[in-house]
Amino acid sequence: MSLSEFERQPVPAESQLGFKNFLGMYAGEHTAGTELMIGPLFVAAGVGAFDVLVGLLVGNLLAVLSWLFLTAPIATRTRMTLYYQLEKITGRKLVTIYDLANGVMFCFLAGAMITVSATAVGIWFKFPMPGLSDMLPNSIGWVITVLGVGAVISIVAAYGYKTVARIGSIAAPWMVLLFLALGLIGLRHFLVSTGVEIHSAGDLWQLAKTQIWKGGDPLPGQIKFTFWHVMFFAWFCNMAHHVGMSDLSVLRYARKSWYAIASAAGMFLGHFLAWLCASILYAHQLWLDPANTDVLPGPMTFQAIGVAGLILVIIAGWTTANPTIYRAGLAFQAIVPKASTFKITLLAGGIATLAGLFPAIAMKLLDFVALYGMLLMPMGAVIFVDFWLFPKLGLKQYYAEVSGKSFNWAAGLTWLFTLAACLLLVKLGGMQIFFVSLPGWFVAAFLYMGLSSVYQKTVKTVTIDQ
Repeated sequence: MSLSEFERQPVPAESQLGFKNFLGMYAGEHTAGTELMIGPLFVAAGVGAFDVLVGLLVGNLLAVLSWLFLTAPIATRTRMTLYYQLEKITGRKLVTIYDLANGVMFCFLAGAMITVSATAVGIWFKFPMPGLSDMLPNSIGWVITVLGVGAVISIVAAYGYKTVARIGSIAAPWMVLLFLALGLIGLRHFLVSTGVEIHSAGDLWQLAKTQIWKGGDPLPGQIKFTFWHVMFFAWFCNMAHHVGMSDLSVLRYARKSWYAIASAAGMFLGHFLAWLCASILYAHQLWLDPANTDVLPGPMTFQAIGVAGLILVIIAGWTTANPTIYRAGLAFQAIVPKASTFKITLLAGGIATLAGLFPAIAMKLLDFVALYGMLLMPMGAVIFVDFWLFPKLGLKQYYAEVSGKSFNWAAGLTWLFTLAACLLLVKLGGMQIFFVSLPGWFVAAFLYMGLSSVYQKTVKTVTIDQ
């Protein structure tokens, strides 16, 4: 099947999209199945009520501003995919390494979303499902279900961005309503179970502090979360998309740069409302049975709103996995430009489906998204510096393209040294992985400016001689 996604050319004016397309895509992608994993994991991490509420408000605002002021202005000026733009900057050989890492990480993330959808199917077919500490698939029913769900999601993603955006626009409105229903019904269950009566906002706040987000010790195997953990996680859980510039590939279709404000639909409906609603469901589960620490979205939502909850989990995982597999397909397609985008996206979906078989990714989702954001963040700084600062510094933009080099050593060393600095902060400095990406971005930016100022002078003579 032939499908043009303008992989190696700017998106033409006639193919650019209006605001509603991005509103639906962001709302659908970020009001999704993984929210039913992340919300409970906050409770498992022993977060307090103030820390989670205020931390999410601040962190999600910073995420929206990152899309609006970092990613969108470059996306709507160049209208190129992340991968083609990086190829022009870093060279074919280096971008191939990056594209491979990027595509694999997106496949793993999509795999976690497929895992979430599969937990809903398990209620109908009653096969054993994985627990919070499980690493491997634990039943043949689980394997068959993940393979089936992954196949459907992959086919939809392979039909391109417009299809992905259309699916998100259709699903997003009712998903938001169902997430809100989950929170309200979960709260009602709490009140019935505990016998607490709510007569004022103060009573509701007291319930939140003492029964839902209690701020106590985390569950075994989890780390303790504070305000700073929540804020940085909310900001950087999509770091690869905004600070890391992956959404250049999506926002290049936007007619106007300000359309990136549509990301607020995902952040405050999904990464605020849906996370809190899912937290309430899990906290109630723990209140009923402290030994039941399993984070399984299917059973949790089924207990709250029945079959509608199962449908929500399946579709919510679908709408998030779709654009993620689409991004992974673009990454792999950049490695083999002549290959069919449709077939490459199906391949990405296959990898994501295999990853979804292993519940460890979903059960450790907080740590995984912090890791993949950190791995891809340095190249986002490289793109930012190349686009905005190089003209002011008298350095050449798109240096690999203008010099004919297939490996921009300044960019390669920036990526390597930045990741090394982040790992040193974690291993020797005692800093948790949630916090290293912010200083890491500045390390990458200054490294790329300094290394490029030397590299471009060194290579200039060689390039002329060639």
